[in-house]
Amino acid sequence: MSKKTVQKSKKRTTRTNKKRTSGVKANTVVEPTPITSEKTTDVKPVEVPKKTTTVEPKETSEKVVAAESAPAVKTAPAKKATTKKTTTAKSTTATSKKTTTAKPKSVKSETPVEAKPTEVIQEVPVEKPQSIDLGPRRSVAFIGSECYPFVKTGGLGDVMSALPKSLAKLNMDVKVIIPRYKCIPQKFQEKMEYKGSFYMDLCADGKQYYVGIMEYQEDGVVYDFIDNDEFFSWGNPYTNLIDDIPKFCYFSKAALAALNYLNWTPDIVHCHDWQAALVPLYLRTTFKDTNVGRAGAILTIHNLRFQGVYDRKTIQYWSDLPDYVFNKDCMTQNWLDANMLKGGITYSNVVTTVSNTYAGEIQTEEYGEGLEEHLRYHSSKILGIVNGIDTDIWNPATDKLLAAQYDSQSVIKNKKANKKALQESLGLEVDDHKIVIGLISRLTNQKGLDLVNDVIPSIMDEHTQVVVLGTGDAMYEDAFRYYENKYKGNFCAYIAYNEKVAHNINAGCDALLVPSRFEPCGLTQLISMRYGSIPIVRETGGLKDTVQPYNLFDNTGNGFTFDRYESGLLYDAINRAKTLYFENRKYWDEMVVRDMNKDVSWQQSAKQYKDMYVELTPKY
Repeated sequence: MSKKTVQKSKKRTTRTNKKRTSGVKANTVVEPTPITSEKTTDVKPVEVPKKTTTVEPKETSEKVVAAESAPAVKTAPAKKATTKKTTTAKSTTATSKKTTTAKPKSVKSETPVEAKPTEVIQEVPVEKPQSIDLGPRRSVAFIGSECYPFVKTGGLGDVMSALPKSLAKLNMDVKVIIPRYKCIPQKFQEKMEYKGSFYMDLCADGKQYYVGIMEYQEDGVVYDFIDNDEFFSWGNPYTNLIDDIPKFCYFSKAALAALNYLNWTPDIVHCHDWQAALVPLYLRTTFKDTNVGRAGAILTIHNLRFQGVYDRKTIQYWSDLPDYVFNKDCMTQNWLDANMLKGGITYSNVVTTVSNTYAGEIQTEEYGEGLEEHLRYHSSKILGIVNGIDTDIWNPATDKLLAAQYDSQSVIKNKKANKKALQESLGLEVDDHKIVIGLISRLTNQKGLDLVNDVIPSIMDEHTQVVVLGTGDAMYEDAFRYYENKYKGNFCAYIAYNEKVAHNINAGCDALLVPSRFEPCGLTQLISMRYGSIPIVRETGGLKDTVQPYNLFDNTGNGFTFDRYESGLLYDAINRAKTLYFENRKYWDEMVVRDMNKDVSWQQSAKQYKDMYVELTPKY
């Protein structure tokens, strides 16, 4: 053999050793290969240094990993090599890719050395995850008077919380602006970051007011709080119109001024209810020549009954809006008053309501609250999008307030445990064979409580229990206390609001009453279905849009409904529910599972809102 051939063989020793090793699978024992050469060499274990230099392999894409200080393995000579001497590479570390050829040392014995398991990590090509196209990106500023978990008095607080979070997941840049009330829990106040302050002209006489900006971030949403002790030092967000009119004139203007101060220009300004209804007017008048003035304006009506109607001169003074907006087609109402919600409707690009049925109802005399003609005039820009609920908060599978957690697979079994716990905690007779009907509501005439008051004596029997939770008008509070005393052990009037009790009623009841006179959307029926409690509702507003009436003949639907606002029809709906519960429990249980599997989240509604934003600002 020529000298040149021997040199080439030595240079390729490392390469051939790698090729042999690459065929070994991870965590397998390598059997020694029989030696056929005339002379064999062995290598003593070499102590591997802890730090090694990584060299990228040229011939293979596999990483060979061996234990530190492992004894060498005898291997057969390379096929291409013709030399009689066989060389073996030093052991490699778990992180080193560099292979070193050890100097051969002759040994007398040819006894095979059993190798320790060699771990081989193969470099598998990693495919980059395909990015999901979430569509065009828009920036939206939500402006409203409350937002959960900072402050909440009703459904507005839930929407201001859940909708921005859902939009943030759809590639939206979202900012929420609310007042910094003193009633906001201290745990949130402590985490707020000061972003700046300035003074702003407010009144018609040029009086200036301090505007502070505090910021808090969570779940991809930025929350900005407008700080002013003169307006927001009260314990509750709403007090009376005498104080609330100046407060929300200030807030509407300060929110827009804060956006300009922060140099954060939204594509859309989305304001909610009468408390923020002056925002569209400010956008098109006072702020029309500023950055924020280029934004589109959307106003959402959560409840048309509350409109911000007050003396025209007072609102004109505090808002300092130009005289031309105070006319019969915009702000003026009944000649002497001004209506803040009416003005917001006039100057908005789009007006939304919280259900499709309610969008039509408010244009009728029965539900229009005096604005039906004005709304019909602007009907081309009215759109109804039903609300959803935050399914992370309202989730019986993870709800820590329940006696037993459950999902649609375990609801039939575990709901019984929650029913028993509810009966025990509220002083009701513990009896699984009784149907428990719940009512969670503000105790006002809007919620249909006069109908409930009429039918209770007729539905109370030895098979029925009723639980009421809420506060409100004294006449309803007293009536329910009377029934609790009359039907001891089967009727409970919990005249307060307790979050834990609300969760337990949803989980422990068999059915839930929502017989509203009018209901823009309603979240109670959505939560009850999420918890497997069958809703009994009147067909109005969002209740009609979200509850499909049960059909006994084909076993479809997810609740019991009635149309006209009559106590006899409510009584009939309750009896139909009780009949199915006691006489055909199989169909009842199937409806429970069907309700729990119904999508009541914000996912679909948030997509509709995003489509609306994109259509309103088609610049990309």
